[in-house]
Amino acid sequence: MSRMHASQVNSRNAASVPSTAHLMRWVIMATLPGIATMSYFFGLGVVSNVVLAGIFGLGLEAAVLRLRKRPIRVTLNDSSALLTGVLLGCSLPPASPWWLIGVGMIAAITVAKQLYGGLGHNPFNPAMVGYALLLVSFPTYMTLWAPPQEFIPSHLWAQIAGTLPTAQLDGLSGATPLDAFKHKGEAVLASEFWATDPLPNDTLRAWRWVALAWLAGGVLLLVKRIISWHIPAALLGSLVVLATLFYLSDPSHYASPLFHLLTGATLFGAFFIATDPVSAATSRRGKLIYGAGIGALIMIIRTAGGYPDAVAFAVLLMNLCVPLLDMYSVPRPTGQQRTSPGKPGEQP
Repeated sequence: MSRMHASQVNSRNAASVPSTAHLMRWVIMATLPGIATMSYFFGLGVVSNVVLAGIFGLGLEAAVLRLRKRPIRVTLNDSSALLTGVLLGCSLPPASPWWLIGVGMIAAITVAKQLYGGLGHNPFNPAMVGYALLLVSFPTYMTLWAPPQEFIPSHLWAQIAGTLPTAQLDGLSGATPLDAFKHKGEAVLASEFWATDPLPNDTLRAWRWVALAWLAGGVLLLVKRIISWHIPAALLGSLVVLATLFYLSDPSHYASPLFHLLTGATLFGAFFIATDPVSAATSRRGKLIYGAGIGALIMIIRTAGGYPDAVAFAVLLMNLCVPLLDMYSVPRPTGQQRTSPGKPGEQP
């Protein structure tokens, strides 16, 4: 539970709130199906991303806490820095250079989390701040998604070390399904695009299996009540509605709703990113509006913007709206009169 919203939890039910470490570790466990499936299709570089990001996260958190003269072991034991590393590592192209991961984690842990006061005070999702910074600053490296490959490719260690020339990296990478469809050209019909077999072998099947693995992890979080259904359902619902409207209006130029669901980071974002308990809305109504806004923004950016996936930007934009959503969507306590919007009611 975020300290930002601690005032909304009364002393009677505060004891029933699971510990932060418990929540974070369950989320990390729920990422294992997605990490395993990505590793199966895209190789050991997925694991190297997660391991390096986790090490950077713990090290940076400890360094900043030392500078702030705060207890280190207690804070590291909550596993929030480790979870941020896992989420950012899963978001990056497999076998990203160590320095790229380091820059992303500096933005996530030092800037987006600790400079705001640490866990519970950060208004933005730290992992998505790191991802967005890298995407804007290093677009070449952030678009080098490899097609399905062997588990340990020959170029793996040079790629992680950052010694592989960019020209060679370009030759080893392939477009993601979202990226390929977005840049197919206005004159090319969807049927013509797919008829040309535009993706490397097995790419579309790999992304679909990865999406289903994230869904399996998300279902685990729902079953364990680590997250509630409101944000994922609202996000996926609004995305499917908009995708369906676009597709029905012109199926020759817009992708199907299923394509948007099972490629890219849609399901990963719905269950693991948008549900961050610190930066997301807290009331049930607020969560529904928050999730629906993310889903709508994803489709708008994918359709009219310059980025084919857009989950990170949609989440960060809705993070900006959370204080307003919490102010206007927190239900009026029983027995209190309704006053002006955003102000607590008064006892009659």
